[in-house]
Amino acid sequence: MRRSGTRGFTLLELMIVLVVIAIIVAFAMPSLLEQVRKSKRAEAVRVLGEFQLREERWRAENPTYGSLDNLTGSAAASTNFNSSLNNYTVSISGNTGSAYVITATRKNDLANDPKCADFVIRYGSLCDGTATAGVISQCMSDSNNVAYCWRK
Repeated sequence: MRRSGTRGFTLLELMIVLVVIAIIVAFAMPSLLEQVRKSKRAEAVRVLGEFQLREERWRAENPTYGSLDNLTGSAAASTNFNSSLNNYTVSISGNTGSAYVITATRKNDLANDPKCADFVIRYGSLCDGTATAGVISQCMSDSNNVAYCWRK
């Protein structure tokens, strides 16, 4: 019996290709996941900037900085406000005539982000809470990687 000239792939060749693909994926996946986290962190920076502008607009017409329900126009948001992509919960505390603290708390898969904790903007105080009039501080809840997370 005669064999035809066409041949397929051997099992060994297919296994080698699968191993090569697995190695490529093993190196590429952590980088891909970090890029996804970075894009989600950008949402926190955007949302905090938006609330910072809302605070300044509110303060221009009122004697104190606004609470969350003042800024969102909703009494339902008096404790927390979810960001548009639902990766962060925004809360406001310490709103007086000269200071406020806006915090973006991580949710979902970002809750276990190994590099960046919750984002915090403090107006009128330093990251350690020291009152300093007119200072805006960009902080992290655990004070690590501030420059990396805020992309300074």
